[in-house]
Amino acid sequence: MPSVLFVCLGNICRSPLAEAALRAEAARLGLDLIVDSAGTGDWHVGDPPDPRARAVAARHGIDISGYQGRQVKAADFRRFTHIVALDHDNLANLRRLAPAGAVAELSLLLDHVPGREGQPVTDPYFGDDDGFDVTWAEVTAAASGLAQALRTRLP
Repeated sequence: MPSVLFVCLGNICRSPLAEAALRAEAARLGLDLIVDSAGTGDWHVGDPPDPRARAVAARHGIDISGYQGRQVKAADFRRFTHIVALDHDNLANLRRLAPAGAVAELSLLLDHVPGREGQPVTDPYFGDDDGFDVTWAEVTAAASGLAQALRTRLP
């Protein structure tokens, strides 16, 4: 079964939104996936997503209030088939953290959107509420592309 871990820095904005977007898209497509999110940093372990992230998800009918921040672990590189970074810094950190024997395929999230390959997802943390709408649009477009790609790989 495909499994996807989304990774940003603190796991309270972008990666939980990406997790929510892929869960929603997988449900819409009837695609059976394991989906989670984590951060490379440990500042928000155990914390719920940022209130602005919870609000934008809620505006789209998704409740992420039960999500909790966690940090990437070495076991994630064997547990997940895909680890998807939200920006270049986190992708570089993931490459450094990957243990010997890692099986997860690493990518950037926007690599799954035609014409956006190699681009980072907008980090809304230090901006206003509108930034979360931009991030939501980016992660939902990418979740759609990623779900379609995973679907074509299934037997």
